[in-house]
Amino acid sequence: MVYFFYGADTFRLKQKINSVSAQYKAKHKSGLNFDRFDFLQAESLDRLKAFLDAYSMFDEKKLALVENLLGSTAEVQKSVVGYLEKNALKNPDIFVMIAQELKLNEERKKTGKYVLGKKEAEDFFKKLVAKAEGSEEFDLLVGAKLENWIKKEVEKNNGRAESEAVKKLALFVGSDLWQMQSEISKLLSYKNGEPITEKDVDVLVGAKSTSDIFGAVDALSLRQKNSAFKLLHRQLAQGESEIYLLSRLISQFRNLLLIKEQLERGVPFCQLDKKLKLHPFVLRKCCEQAKNFSLPVLKKIYERLQETDLAIKGGRAEPQTALDLIIEEITG
Repeated sequence: MVYFFYGADTFRLKQKINSVSAQYKAKHKSGLNFDRFDFLQAESLDRLKAFLDAYSMFDEKKLALVENLLGSTAEVQKSVVGYLEKNALKNPDIFVMIAQELKLNEERKKTGKYVLGKKEAEDFFKKLVAKAEGSEEFDLLVGAKLENWIKKEVEKNNGRAESEAVKKLALFVGSDLWQMQSEISKLLSYKNGEPITEKDVDVLVGAKSTSDIFGAVDALSLRQKNSAFKLLHRQLAQGESEIYLLSRLISQFRNLLLIKEQLERGVPFCQLDKKLKLHPFVLRKCCEQAKNFSLPVLKKIYERLQETDLAIKGGRAEPQTALDLIIEEITG
């Protein structure tokens, strides 16, 4: 049996993987019939075949977690489909859980929803969706869906939040649930059983974190490596996670990239607030910082930040080391 879980919301995707894995391990105690296969590593297909074909000494079903399959070659992808069709699709004693993190395509009007690369990868993606016993997409949460998730997350942790506080959290943090979880945890700890108010979100989430990130990006834009290290490591010492800091850097450099693109197209500064819907202070600050980068450099930084973010969330990179390396790269 093959199941395919995919999407841009890596937080809920990871939760799904962990939930299925935990349920399997609770039922099958030996631990010998579960394994994970990262197709960014060499010989993953041979290892997967050997695992699924091997005779089991225990009366247990097998579960293989397959990750980053779309990062492999077209030849490997074709071989995987052929093998699964013959050996796993209809076998009730074999479960293959394929999990794929995907990046949203910002040119969605011209091409597909996700960045999939060549046509072979697009065809492979469609085959996985069509042939899997069950497939589930984890899209980014926005609007009412995001606010409902925030409310449930607060309640799950025995907390309460006023409706305006939930709306403000959704506005400040957006769809990055890794960052959202960090912010909710911070607010719950601060309130200690009392309801979270809009003012709490303004104080703990809005002004302080924005100021800190502006300072770090200022240092990065001026290639002041030591200052950037100091600012970001100070936030780590204060309890912020590497994933949270990286998500804020991604958000900030995305703003810089959008502004730089508009300015180079000749759009007047006075029209940027309507086009980009940024707070006037944020817009002015980003315009100042964007002057220190060329458009190609901003695109490269933004892509590298996203790659690093996925590597950390996928367990392929040690968080603090990855954050330090990206600082070195930007300021180098």
